[in-house]
Amino acid sequence: MVTPHMNAKAGDFSDIVIMPGDPIRAKYIADNYLKSVTEVNNIRSMFGYTGIYKNKKISIMSHGIGIPSCSIYVKELITEYLVKKIIRVGTCGAIIENMALRDIVIGMGACTDSKVNRLNFKDNDFAAICSFPMLFNIVKVAEKFNIKINIGNLFTTDLFYSDDQEVLDVIEKYGILGIEMETAGLYALAAKYKIEAISICTVTDHIKKLTKISSADRQSSLDTMIHLALESTLL
Repeated sequence: MVTPHMNAKAGDFSDIVIMPGDPIRAKYIADNYLKSVTEVNNIRSMFGYTGIYKNKKISIMSHGIGIPSCSIYVKELITEYLVKKIIRVGTCGAIIENMALRDIVIGMGACTDSKVNRLNFKDNDFAAICSFPMLFNIVKVAEKFNIKINIGNLFTTDLFYSDDQEVLDVIEKYGILGIEMETAGLYALAAKYKIEAISICTVTDHIKKLTKISSADRQSSLDTMIHLALESTLL
């Protein structure tokens, strides 16, 4: 089985996939957390791996940046490789005062400025929400390991660079916990194809405070989020 974007064979992927945006982060997770790892995809350097985490078969697959890229890989994983659960592990920017660098955000829902969901939903608004059972499991894992998490809305944007201060003010007013680029699209596809999905993000930038995690610290700062995601797959 080969799609236009993946060269994995039938059965190469687990039915549970952890999805970072960055292909190098996918390799990092596979190398540092999984045993008996096999590379199952490398087209366009979008790396996918399958291995064992505590006796459970888990796959890691990168999805790139933005809803369009993420949607390609998510759709093909679901329809061609029969994936049933997807956990996005990504980064986000924060805007509200009580969020700090390295805080973990669980996207219970995702607002968006993208037109993608409206294109599929007959120009109506789609309420992009996560899988409650997956959310419940993540909360249980966070409690078990004493990991602080923040649960609420994300804002999925098509624009990484924007000078629109008014939009940031509205995002802050409505208490959005993090700004990122994929979750609203992921949740819509999960609903359409009747699978489960959830996004876990680590705050790497605070837009109002003008602070950010350094490039050198960024990889190690995401380990708590990765551990949280993997442990939740065991429940």
